[in-house]
Order: sequence, then structure tokens, then C-alpha cells
Amino acid sequence: MRLTLMLPLLLMLAGCSTAPGNDTAAAPAPAGDATAEAASCAASGGELKPLGRLQRVQCVVPYADAGKTCSAKSDCTGQCLANGDTEIAAGTKATGICQTDVSQNFGCRQRIDGGVAQGTICVD
Repeated sequence: MRLTLMLPLLLMLAGCSTAPGNDTAAAPAPAGDATAEAASCAASGGELKPLGRLQRVQCVVPYADAGKTCSAKSDCTGQCLANGDTEIAAGTKATGICQTDVSQNFGCRQRIDGGVAQGTICVD
């Protein structure tokens, strides 16, 4: 009886093996693909950078309107963000600056929309 109860547990653990060759998710991309991706990114004016908690490599291209004064997302290619390290009380009238690039989608940020500060959000 004891063996009957342990067999399913052993089978489940066998599926979690970390033996060499079993981890295809972490396999690096073939060198040719990475080189082509880097070249394509550079051609668009960007740079490959690891972003977020997973450190997934993405092409980071600066937005043309980065740093422009804004009062809503519609004023920017990316988001309209509060300027500076000081949080503005949500609901307060405010202006911001257009985000630099997609890398600012990670970490903590406060959006400005309709000329009003929104709550701060943190994304990893």
C-alpha cells in the first residue's frame, strides 16, 4: 500500500528533472538569429537590452518625442509620465514628459492623463 501511494509522487518528481539536455526553454538562440536581431534593432536606431524581472532581451528604440512636455498619452508615442522623483497626489492637475523608450514600462512610474496625475504603478 505504501508503494502505491509513493509511485504517483515519484512519477511527478521525475517530470521535474534538471538533467542536462532537458531544459530547452533556457537554450540560447542560435548565434545567427541573435546577430540578425541585433542588426535589425540597430538599423531601427535601437539597442538590445534585457528588461523586466525576466530580463527578456528586447529592442529598445528611443521615442522621437522623448522628453516633450505633455498632458495626456495622446501627446506622446509612449506614455505621458510625471517628471521627477516626487510623486504627485493622484487627481491633481499636472503636466508630464513623454517617456524615453519602452524600458520605462518597467519599474515604478506615474502617468499623466487628461492633465491629471494618475496613481503610481510598479511593473516588474
